[in-house]
Amino acid sequence: MLKFIRNYADKVENIDIFPLIGLVIFVVFFILMLIYVKKMSREDINELSQLPLDLQEPNQPLNL
Repeated sequence: MLKFIRNYADKVENIDIFPLIGLVIFVVFFILMLIYVKKMSREDINELSQLPLDLQEPNQPLNL
């Protein structure tokens, strides 16, 4: 199976650019997520931090 993929990949021109494109997409996404988290308000952060600790009655359905 790996030989088939390797033989196919050797025939593709400029295949060395694909790992670079993947890295760029990952870095851009990571930076955008950091910016989003930095701009969150304190109230939103406190609300999200308390979510796992919210107590609900055992038979009450989750509010999604």
